[in-house]
Parts: sequence; C-alpha cells; structure tokens
Amino acid sequence: MDQIYLPKNRIGLPIGQYVTILPLEVQLKQKSVFKPYFYNVRRLEPLKIELIEKIFNIVEQIKPENIIITGSFLEKGFRFNDIDILIIKNDKIDYKKIQDKIEDITGIKTHIIGLSSDTFFSGLSIDPLYRLMISKCVSKKRLTFKLKRNLNYKLLDYQLLKSDVLPDNFDFLTGDEKYYLTRSMIAILLFVQNKKLTKKTVDAAIESTFKISVKDIKENFIDKKGFNKIYKEIYNNVSELILERIHESK
Repeated sequence: MDQIYLPKNRIGLPIGQYVTILPLEVQLKQKSVFKPYFYNVRRLEPLKIELIEKIFNIVEQIKPENIIITGSFLEKGFRFNDIDILIIKNDKIDYKKIQDKIEDITGIKTHIIGLSSDTFFSGLSIDPLYRLMISKCVSKKRLTFKLKRNLNYKLLDYQLLKSDVLPDNFDFLTGDEKYYLTRSMIAILLFVQNKKLTKKTVDAAIESTFKISVKDIKENFIDKKGFNKIYKEIYNNVSELILERIHESK
C-alpha cells in the first residue's frame, strides 16, 4: 500500500476527516484566481498581495465566514510592525497554531482577532475605533455594511481616556504613537457628531484642527506648546460632551 505522511501538528485537518488526493499539477490547474475585496485601499505592493493570499490560504483551512486584513500593513510602504487579521467565525477556535504558521511563512508578527459575525457587526455599530479600523481593509469575501450608530457613552468615555496620556508624555512618545492617540480622539469626536468615519476623514480633521500634516505628526515634527494647547482643548470638550450625555441618560 502506498502511504502519504501528514504532520501530526496540523491545522484544519482533524483525525478521521475524508480528503481528496490529487497530483500537484491538477491542483494548480484547479486553483482559482485570487480576487480579494479592497475597501478604501487604492494600491498595494505586489509583495503585500502575495502575503495576503498566503494568509487567506492558511486561514481558509478552518473554514471561516470571512477573513479581513487591516491596520498599518495596508499603508503605503513597509513601515508596519505587524499584520492585523480579523477572522469571522461563529465557532470558538484556538488561533495560536494559525498565528504561528502565518508568522513562520511570512516572517512577520501577526495579531489575530477572532469574532463571531454578530459580535463583528455589533462592534461596528458602537465602537468608532473599530469602525475606523474596518473602513480600510482587504477581505476574502464581500462586506455589506448596513450600520446603525449606537451611542454607548460609557464605552466612548473609556476609549477617550486612553488618549489622555499624550500631553503629559509628549516628550516620551514616538510620532506614530502621537498620531494614534490623536486619531483615536478625533475619531470619537466625529462618531459622536455622526460624521463619516474613515481614515481619510479623520486625517483631514486632524490636519484642519491642528494645522499640521499627518506626515509631520508621524515623523515627530511637532511644536509641543501649540500642539498640546489645541489637543487639551479638544480633549476636554469631547470629554465634557460625553459626560453630559451619560448624566442625561440616567
């Protein structure tokens, strides 16, 4: 009897599962054209597209509802530190093996978030930072957004609190960290104001408010005194607005 050996530590192929064995050339012929869905991503380097295809092929072994790539990996160039992956699947899965396999193949640190489809859409309705993250992404399957804004002011207050550290830690933060904290604060403000929430609209609001380019913030070319003055004013205004709404809802 001919034998085929499989590694004991494998993903998506449990003991007892029936499989089809095909010659490699047949598999290559049957391979479908890779056509992911791009949302607010104008262009990606060929190397990144190859990495995304490899990631999708690995994750597909657990048969998810969808796979979404987001974060700094989709920005122009290669300044990203990791790859953010959302896996939509209703069953609970230990993603450690998948994460390890992706990191072994790509050589890039991977951050996986596993969500059920209900949790995914619920998060988009109440969480501005989550909605901002998904506004620019690459997905395996088409995304349909029928979102209603659900204002949870206690959640917004908690999220805003994370941005409070910038002025006091200005000298110790990198440009990217300052941009992230500023972006979070402005995203919360736009969400409360029921304005369109995408990376483009948030960046435009930052540049209009602070009279400085996002590029200069990321590269840490910032006037500390002027920037912190505007930052504190906006932070206090957003905080007061949220606390006001919390008291009104009691």
